[in-house]
Amino acid sequence: MSSTATAASSTELTELGLAEAAASIRNGETTSEAYTSGLLKQAKKYATLNSFITIDEISVLSAARDADKARAAGLSSRAPLLGVPIGVKDSYATRGLPTSLGLKLLKDYVPSDDAETVQAIKNAGGIVFGKNNLVEMSYGLVGHNLHFEQVKNPYGLEHVSGGSSSGSGASVAARIVPASLGGDTIGSIRVPASLCGVVGFKPTTGRWPVTRVAPIADTLDTTGVLARKAEDCALIDQIVTNSSALPTYDRSDLKGTRFIYAPRQYLDWIDPEVEARFRETLRALREAGAAVLEVDLGDDFSELAGNLTWAIMFRETHKAISTFLTDNHLPVSFEDIHDALKPELKGAWSHLVLPTGAGYISDEAFRKLLMIDRPELQRRLANALIQNDSIAHIFPTTPCPAPRIDEQSSFKIADKEATDLTLSKNTIPTSGAGLPGINIPIGLSSAGLPIGLEIDSASGNDRTLLEIGRRVQAIVGELPAPTL
Repeated sequence: MSSTATAASSTELTELGLAEAAASIRNGETTSEAYTSGLLKQAKKYATLNSFITIDEISVLSAARDADKARAAGLSSRAPLLGVPIGVKDSYATRGLPTSLGLKLLKDYVPSDDAETVQAIKNAGGIVFGKNNLVEMSYGLVGHNLHFEQVKNPYGLEHVSGGSSSGSGASVAARIVPASLGGDTIGSIRVPASLCGVVGFKPTTGRWPVTRVAPIADTLDTTGVLARKAEDCALIDQIVTNSSALPTYDRSDLKGTRFIYAPRQYLDWIDPEVEARFRETLRALREAGAAVLEVDLGDDFSELAGNLTWAIMFRETHKAISTFLTDNHLPVSFEDIHDALKPELKGAWSHLVLPTGAGYISDEAFRKLLMIDRPELQRRLANALIQNDSIAHIFPTTPCPAPRIDEQSSFKIADKEATDLTLSKNTIPTSGAGLPGINIPIGLSSAGLPIGLEIDSASGNDRTLLEIGRRVQAIVGELPAPTL
């Protein structure tokens, strides 16, 4: 190992992205133990973020030392993530580590098997650094957890982190881990990625496995990843899907790339600073050679997307969770979970999720959502790309930067009253249609809070989307680290 490498400070190490850290360990520029120790130090330094529920420091360091032994034995070429720790949202089963699903009544539940996605990371040599905090049962958008406390935003401790993958977003932004596995049903990866200033990748629904990950709605759920670089998300996607590596491109221009954007649907209710930064980004993309075309998705688009996506989520929750609990032999029932929820969430479940609730939709209405409304949403989004010969659809990920924690249930966007649900206004259509989407940070507000750009592509076009995300990130640049 070079003297330069051995002299690297823990701060320099924690700044490494996922692929950079893997290469540094593989090339002998640092050790997994040194890198992991730096991350553990960072976790202690920023414990007030509440980004983790569980970190088993002894096991993590032991796994790092084992990785260093494997590298010394010449095994690093077989394991692309050898010795690199990542965070895991606490909705994923992890063998030997508690998996709470965000509930205190499950704080001591330790699964005997890993979620399939976690196993893929381990098979690639990765180390589970710890279990990230989340909203109870992944049911929320601001990062509040009654049992394990509010996750705070590293760019402003008085502000929310977003959710439900709240700890994932905060820990990646704070340089505690280079990446974290999250989950997305209506925006639970992309919302915290936008608010915390990191890259958040939601794959095409069905592309990544969801086995042994606590569900919300089978039609909408997907696992995914948050990292600081788009190429790191591409590496995780390659590992999880057992795909070949993406070709290595040096280019960062966008010549020949065609984007669409729909201002009537996605800029109709937006914070002025978010809109200004979005339009600056449009200019930067055009200067990089892209064509950016304005489209209109229809007067009823937002109502169509919102109504069907929320209704599918609420309608499928009871069955999805009940089946998950039975299939995975968890020591609780759906009724136990319902009783343990914070009052406002328990009330919503009683009205919309329980089959006895007044808002629970009928079988006939549910069939219409799946057979008529959802295909119409998918057709509209697909046709907008096809008719304009475009590769991707772009828009602000969230309509505003992170709200204050003390105003998270009621705040204003452009002088209009909003709620925490408003944060998913722009992410919902992507979820309802099952499309792949990626958040790319595009700057900071005047208050120093991140602003995000979402890029979506056609169903199954994930690898192209990840490459487009890499090039866009190269053009807009990366955010500075938060000064906590």
